[in-house]
Amino acid sequence: MARFDPRGKVNRALLVGVPAYDFKQPEHPFGVSGDLGAVEHNLAGLERALRGGGVFAEDGITVTRPHTVDEFDQELDTTVEAAEGLLLLYFSGHGAVPSTGDELWLLMRRATIVPGDESVFRGAVPWKSVLTVLSRARAEQVVVILDCCYAGNASAAWNALGTAQRQRTSLLMSVQANNRIDAGDGGSPTPYTAQLVRFLREGVSAEGGEVGFAELAQELWAYMSEHHTTLREPAEQWEPQSRAATSGADVLLAAPPVRSPQAPPPPAPDPATDGPGGGPSSPQSPGPNPGPGPGPNPGPGPGPGRTPAWLGRLRPLTGRRLAVAIGVPAAIVGLVATGIAALGGGDGAPCKPPLELRLLTDPDLEPTVRKAAEAYLTSAQNTSEGGCRRTGITVYSAGAAAAVAAFNRQSDPWQRPVADDTNPQRDIGPQPDIWIPGSSASVERARTASSERTYVALEADVEPFAYSPVVLAVPQGPAAEPLAERVGGLAALTDALRKRQPTSEIRRTDPENTDAGLLATVGLYGAGAPDPAAAEQGVAQPGPPARTGGDLLCTLPDDDTADKRTSVLVPEFLLRTGVGCDSTTRVRRMAEYPVDVPGLTPTFVRVRWLGPERDKDARDSAAERFHAWLTGKGAAAKNGAEDSASAVRDGLAVFGNDGFRSASGPRKPLGNGTEPSADTGVVFSDFGALDDPGPLGGPVPPAAMAAALKGYREANGPGRVLFLLDSSGSMGSLWEGPGGAPGIISQSLAGLGEQDEYGVWAVATERDGSRAYSEVLPFGKYQRKEAQSALAAKAQVKDLEADPDKALVAALDYMRQRGTDGRGPQLIVYITDDEDNKQLAEGGRLGTLLQAVRTGRRIPVVMASLDSAGCDKGKPDAAVSEASGGRCLDTKSDLVARLRDEVARTGTGDQG
Repeated sequence: MARFDPRGKVNRALLVGVPAYDFKQPEHPFGVSGDLGAVEHNLAGLERALRGGGVFAEDGITVTRPHTVDEFDQELDTTVEAAEGLLLLYFSGHGAVPSTGDELWLLMRRATIVPGDESVFRGAVPWKSVLTVLSRARAEQVVVILDCCYAGNASAAWNALGTAQRQRTSLLMSVQANNRIDAGDGGSPTPYTAQLVRFLREGVSAEGGEVGFAELAQELWAYMSEHHTTLREPAEQWEPQSRAATSGADVLLAAPPVRSPQAPPPPAPDPATDGPGGGPSSPQSPGPNPGPGPGPNPGPGPGPGRTPAWLGRLRPLTGRRLAVAIGVPAAIVGLVATGIAALGGGDGAPCKPPLELRLLTDPDLEPTVRKAAEAYLTSAQNTSEGGCRRTGITVYSAGAAAAVAAFNRQSDPWQRPVADDTNPQRDIGPQPDIWIPGSSASVERARTASSERTYVALEADVEPFAYSPVVLAVPQGPAAEPLAERVGGLAALTDALRKRQPTSEIRRTDPENTDAGLLATVGLYGAGAPDPAAAEQGVAQPGPPARTGGDLLCTLPDDDTADKRTSVLVPEFLLRTGVGCDSTTRVRRMAEYPVDVPGLTPTFVRVRWLGPERDKDARDSAAERFHAWLTGKGAAAKNGAEDSASAVRDGLAVFGNDGFRSASGPRKPLGNGTEPSADTGVVFSDFGALDDPGPLGGPVPPAAMAAALKGYREANGPGRVLFLLDSSGSMGSLWEGPGGAPGIISQSLAGLGEQDEYGVWAVATERDGSRAYSEVLPFGKYQRKEAQSALAAKAQVKDLEADPDKALVAALDYMRQRGTDGRGPQLIVYITDDEDNKQLAEGGRLGTLLQAVRTGRRIPVVMASLDSAGCDKGKPDAAVSEASGGRCLDTKSDLVARLRDEVARTGTGDQG
């Protein structure tokens, strides 16, 4: 993957450690259990590793041992204000979570634990507030490392971050959620930080070298899960967690000097000369790192780019158990779970960490499903008599077509990824326990034919549990007023709309990404002998379609004129919930109901991965409790009794409050199951919908969805794509591996089919200036593996400069000549580190290039910059892509995935 290199930028590291606490048991009844001497060694070792890592300057590292929350806040604010390149935050100390919740708190030196119905941590920092402060940083990339008990609980708040913040925020967590860990004996670093320091100082291989976030996370997982267990009973493997920034770019954290194999390792620091903050910083080498082992059911927690969850369940080893335990007096045991370990006592017992379920859903549904999961966590049905939670739920979403393809024919690599271009764990997330697709028809599309081998079984409810029609959301000005004119066939509704407002435009979301977008496409293409190409002309737009209905509704107000003339095909419930981006100029919309467009039918699917599962019975029980609560299909139990009406009110009310309808009968708004109710407050007319639009479209056959997706991909015939690969000398550090420039092209080929034509040029100007490029892959049709092999063998960095303008002008001429037949879409992709862009400022070269881009038949140019600022306003990449009608992608966004999407929109593809 592309890598963000912070060297030479204004970088800041804030190392926060709390080795000593003022209030400890038994002297203080509400104190923590003890000090953490190992933290001093953590701070000393990590500071030395970072100072020698080549990323942070001498004045760029701050070490602090805050007594109070105010002291911590001041140091964090100072670091946030100063960092411009990389901001690294490290915390080591006691971590805590309340037994009635799962939010992580970081305990400062003067922390105490106040008991009550809702336990309170005084002198502690809520992790959510730390993320909020970090979100306002100017830094291009933010990396957080947490070494404390319950560190994995930090992932929930990361998952809830906005898209822009997840794109630049990476998180290393020392242990999985709801687990306590061994702090060591106080005479050396904690086990996790000991390995962190070792890898940063020595590299992640025997030869040393640069250390990036992704490989560091993987090596930490591999070592800790093999050599250590947590303090949970029975013993569990110690599995560090990670969340990588969703931009797709790795982050360089250290570049230690490479030692020759014959050179002896540097001497370990002498505790006697290291001062009071010293102590051994380099633990004894544990020997070679073990290889990962496969396993059918990964640990909890999704997230793009995290350490692959399939890395197996290795045999637990008996590790050192000299924990510094933190707990509470017997009077409040069971009210709070904190620190490294929770002590029992008296008649009570601490809450056991709840089992974590993983829930995959459709991107349009994710906000509502997340609300439902959060409501369930604190519900009576998920709470024991002692007030402890029984289950945790991690919610994440992925492109609908990719999810269907992964279940249907990628269940094996989902468990054991073996290739860069087929890795569902990277592209979708961990293996889910529950799947809630947008359409029940997607379940049938996802099932593998009985004759084919599969590693997953999908057990779906016979009926969906909610419903939302896909509506034509029309600006209020040209909207039809009589109720009878708001229901009908899609073609009739759009024809009537264009008669009322001839300038009207219709938009639909990406059929690849959401089931709602694909269902809208089913309606657009119609029955009989559909003509996808003609239908696509009716929703044609500059640039790619929006990824979700919420995104579409949020981008329209950016252009007031477009907002007033554009109608959108989106799920009805988004007229109520898709308003978080409202501005004062937002146009109110009214829902019209096309009876030939199928609606959303969210369905509960229990996902079972074939093979041994150590917690199968517990996972089944947890999934069934949530299923009963959410869908009302059984009497959810609390302490053995709860009526089904309450289950409906507690579960489906969340969907009702967001504007969903009953899945059966006359499709009434969800309330008590049949009518609107005061519990939900849903009044459909308040947000432009009809309480009763009458009979709507019936279930959609799975074959109709598959045909619409195929038609969408092939609507304009085979595509033509020309890749320009910057091969100048500056690309050397961005070349190797799946995240290198050739690897990025290789992965994007998944969006091209056997009928598409494409080629690759190496952009590097010959020394005599005769030619600005050379051919790596001749233009033509290929089997994907054939093209990938040729690219890997022939693409090389050259000790030459690049002239991007000359190469792009040549590419435009070449593609225009090939497009004289008028068939099929075309695209030019230029992958570069922008090192040669300075030449464009000379002699008006950029202006000449922009004129060439605009002259003649416009061909979209995707500028894929491996510089995080490559697409900033005013930069050449942004100007070229805008002039051509293409897109500019840089590492602030998910470059690899978005480039693959751009290529797939041009080609016919073969996924899903």
